[in-house]
Amino acid sequence: MSLPETQNDAKTLPDAWDYKGRPSLRSSSGGWASGAMILGVEAVERLTTLGIAVNLVTYLTGTMHLGNATAANNVTNFLGTSFMLTLLGGFIADTFLGRYLTIGIFATVQAIGVTILTISTIVPSLRPPKCEQGSSSCIPANGKQLMVLYIALYMTALGTGGLKSSVSGFGTDQFDDSNEKEKGQMIKFFDWFFFFINVGSLGAVTILVYVQDNLGREWGYGICACAIVIALVLFLFGTRKYRFKKLVGSPLTQIASVFVAAWRNRHMELPSDSSLLYEIDDNVFGEGHKKRKQKLPHSKEYLFLDKAAIKEDGLESNVVNKWKVSTLTDVEEVKLLFRMLPTWATTIMFWTTYAQMTTFSVSQATTMDRHIGKSFEIPPASLTAFFVGAILLTVIFYDRVIVPICRRFANKRHGLTPLQRIFIGLILSIIAMIASALTEVKRLNTAHLNGLTNDPNATIPLSVFWLIPQFLLIGAGEAFTYIGQLDFFLRECPKGMKTMSTGLFLSTLALGFFFSSILVTIVHMVTGTKHPWIADNLNQGKLHDFYWLLAILSVLNLMVFLYTSKTYVYKEKRLAEMGIELEDSGPVCH
Repeated sequence: MSLPETQNDAKTLPDAWDYKGRPSLRSSSGGWASGAMILGVEAVERLTTLGIAVNLVTYLTGTMHLGNATAANNVTNFLGTSFMLTLLGGFIADTFLGRYLTIGIFATVQAIGVTILTISTIVPSLRPPKCEQGSSSCIPANGKQLMVLYIALYMTALGTGGLKSSVSGFGTDQFDDSNEKEKGQMIKFFDWFFFFINVGSLGAVTILVYVQDNLGREWGYGICACAIVIALVLFLFGTRKYRFKKLVGSPLTQIASVFVAAWRNRHMELPSDSSLLYEIDDNVFGEGHKKRKQKLPHSKEYLFLDKAAIKEDGLESNVVNKWKVSTLTDVEEVKLLFRMLPTWATTIMFWTTYAQMTTFSVSQATTMDRHIGKSFEIPPASLTAFFVGAILLTVIFYDRVIVPICRRFANKRHGLTPLQRIFIGLILSIIAMIASALTEVKRLNTAHLNGLTNDPNATIPLSVFWLIPQFLLIGAGEAFTYIGQLDFFLRECPKGMKTMSTGLFLSTLALGFFFSSILVTIVHMVTGTKHPWIADNLNQGKLHDFYWLLAILSVLNLMVFLYTSKTYVYKEKRLAEMGIELEDSGPVCH
C-alpha cells in the first residue's frame, strides 16, 4: 500500500493552473524550462530600453538639432515615464489581465514603438535636413517630426513599464516555494535574472551603441525591434509549460478603500480599546486569505486611519462593504506603507544624479578625445560600459568582502542592512557629482587654453577617460542603492503588497528622472542665454555649476535621510517586540 502524497511531492500544485485552467502538473510545468523563456524577455527589454536611452541625447542634438537642455529633458522624461508606468502595468496585471497576458500585450506595444522609431530614422521627411552642428543653417525638428518621435518613444516606454511590472513576478510563479528543491531554484532564478539584466545592459552600451554610431540608427533600432519580436515569439511558445496564478487584486484598491472608509468615518470617535475595531475572525479568513495576509497588531501611529476600522452599530457579519469599513489588518498594512514613505522620498535624489550619466556625461564625451590608438574611436555612449562594469564588480565585492566582514565583526549574517546600503549609495552619488564638476572644470580649461571655446564641433585634446571616475562612482552607488532599496521595500511591505512595493521602488527612479528634467528647465530659465550653465555649445556653458548644485542638493537630502532612518524601526523588530513571529514570504525578487 503506497503512502499518501505530501504537499511537497504532490503531482499537481494547489495554487497554480495551466493555460486551460487545469491544476498544473509539477513534472511538466514551470521550473527552468519556463523560467529561461521569461529571462529572455527581460534581457531584450533591458537591451532595448537602455540601447535607446544611453545614446538618445546624441541623436536628439546631432540629428534632430535640439539644444542640450531640451535633449537631456527628453531622455530623462522617456526613462522616467518607463519606470512610472510600472505602477500602471502592475495594477492591470493584478486586477484584470494577469502577468502572462500583460507581458504579451506590452511586449507587442514595445515592439510597435521601436518599429516606429526605426521607420523615423529611415524616412527622410521625418528628420530635419543634415547640417554641421552649431551652424546657423541648422533647422530643428518640426512639430510633425517630433510628434512621430514622441509617439515612438512613449509607446516604447509604455511597453517597458508593462514588462517591468510583470516579468520578475511571472518568473517566480514558475517555482513552488513550498517545495525545498524548487525554492532553491527560485533563489538561483533571481541570480540569473540580475545576470540577464546586466547582459542586456552590456549589449546595449557596447554592441548596440557601436552599431548606431557606425552603421546607422536604423540598424541599431531595427535590431532592437527584431529582438523583441523573437523574444515575444519564444515567450508565447512556452505557453503550454507555464504555471498561472489567480488574480489577487491590486493593493491600490485596498489603500483607496482604507482612505475612503477613514474619510467617511472622520466624525466618529475612536474607541479606547483597539479590540473594538473591526477585524475578521481567524475562522472566517479562509486558507487562501490566511496565506496572503498576516494579522498585524494595532499601532499608535497615523491614528486617523484607524477610523476606517470603526464598526457600525449592529455590525455582526464578516461580509461588509470595504469602502465603508476596513479590517484592522488592512489599516495596519497601509500604515506600513506610510512608514516607508520618508525612505522612498529621500532615495529619489540618487536617481536624479544617476540621470546625468545618460545625458550630460554623454554630451561631455562627444567633445573629448575618444581615440584608442590611431584607428578606433569609442562611441560617446559606450562609456556607460564602465558604469555597468562598476555595478557587477561592486556586487561581487559586496558578496565576497563586505558580507564576510559583517558576519565576523558585526554578527550580521546577511551583511549590511537595507538602509545602510542606501546610505553608502547616497554618499557615492555625492562624490560622483563632485568628480563630475572637477572633470568639467578641467575640460573647459583645456578648451580655453586651446582656443576651442567657440567651436562646438572641435575635439578637445583631453582624453575621454577623465570621465570614467563619475561613471564608476555612480555605478557602484547604484549597486548599493538599487539592491538596498529593493530589499527594503520588499522586506518592509505587507505580504500581499509586493507588486505594489516594487512599483513604489521603481517610482523613485521615475521621479528622479523627472526631477532632473525640472531642475534642468529651472536652471536653463534662471541662467538665461548670456551666461547659461547648460549651453547648446558646452564649451560656452557652466555645466560644472549644475553638478555643484546637484552635489549640494544631495548633501541636504542625505541629512534628511539620516534623520528619518535613525528613527525607523524594521518590521521584523517591531513585530518581535510585540511577540509576533514574521511569516516567511519567500525570497525577494531583484
